[in-house]
Amino acid sequence: MYRLDTAIAPWSDSTLPLLARGYAWLPDLMRATNGGPVRTRLLGRPTVALRGQDAIDFFYDEQNVRRASALPGPVLDTLFGRGAVHTLDGAAHRVRKAMFLAILKDGAGVAALADHVTRSWSEAVDDWRDGRRVVLFDAAALILARSVCAWAGIQLSDEAVRRMAVDCQAMVDGFAAPGPRHLRARRARARQEDVLAGLIRTVHEGEELTADNGTAFETVAWHRDVDGALIDPQTAAVELLNIIRPTIAIAWFVAFAAHALHRWPNHRELLRNDDERRYARAFAHEVRRFYPFAPFVGGLAATELAWRGEVIAENTLVLLDLYGHNHDPELWKDPYRFDPQRFTAHEPSADELIPQGGGDPGRGHRCPGEDITVAVLAALVQQLAGLDYAVPAQDLSIPLSRIPTRPRSGFVFTVVSPAQGENH
Repeated sequence: MYRLDTAIAPWSDSTLPLLARGYAWLPDLMRATNGGPVRTRLLGRPTVALRGQDAIDFFYDEQNVRRASALPGPVLDTLFGRGAVHTLDGAAHRVRKAMFLAILKDGAGVAALADHVTRSWSEAVDDWRDGRRVVLFDAAALILARSVCAWAGIQLSDEAVRRMAVDCQAMVDGFAAPGPRHLRARRARARQEDVLAGLIRTVHEGEELTADNGTAFETVAWHRDVDGALIDPQTAAVELLNIIRPTIAIAWFVAFAAHALHRWPNHRELLRNDDERRYARAFAHEVRRFYPFAPFVGGLAATELAWRGEVIAENTLVLLDLYGHNHDPELWKDPYRFDPQRFTAHEPSADELIPQGGGDPGRGHRCPGEDITVAVLAALVQQLAGLDYAVPAQDLSIPLSRIPTRPRSGFVFTVVSPAQGENH
């Protein structure tokens, strides 16, 4: 067998090419190796990148790849938080993950959050009718922040919710970036962890503030980990942010959805007449497939492994190519054509579409909030399609060199009455 770790030249570190090329970095390497595996180094660590249906099963098998200690400190200090569920494996991970799944049980929690978002959107539209220029990316983040805090039972002032929206945008925007973006992300996470930990301490100490029965806030505040101990306020704050932050991050997909409706306006009428929201869900799935979000996910080889006849040494960094998977011509017909019809006849299977990772959310590390993303995005896509607005000249390019990326302008529009003209 060929050893993937020892065959890497010391000059082949890909950290700088990754920073320079962004989403294109790994798919380009995959093409050079006819679909992988790709051998390289990141930050000096031997790395192997995989793609394909069989790679998903391989990657999410905890006997093969572990996540504990796999996430670098800068990512923990910005995106996920120290002690988060993403850093756990085995029984500890399953017990903590069950907490998130309980919050979303039977889909009722997801539907309730989507209803909150729809109401908040309608209230915002009433304000926008004064003719102001709206930056959709920022406006959607605030709508999502208000909605998720209300839904979760988190009692914050309006100004604190606005700060939450801005900080969660910063956490996502700066997790993979050096320099000022990363520093802003660190400060944003520290600030919001302090706010939420304070609320948790107030509840634990039995003071006047109480958590509503059955809310996400209450579920997290009184969760007990695998050792039976009550989760501490700091870790509880981390996990509350891991509900709030991904919900606010749907703003990236909302901006992409507006970009798609602007480029291909024929979808607007289909969405407006979609009483059961089936086409809206298909549209949401295609937005998540077509547009760039997470480039890849990573873990460490739990032991010496064999992959397609080649050896991966223990502790090698293993990457699963997400963006490349969702644009692989072996898996998708015309992968660079935006076509929601791919998903009108069926919901994508667990490992067919993996913009936020693959695997079983109940047993593995797949994001438990993926159902929230689809439901909320579908609701907002339909609201957006039903809104009459004008789109001024702006820079709508989407730079693949930037992680995470979005339309440069954030998608600016002005609400108009139907008599004033049509969206163009």
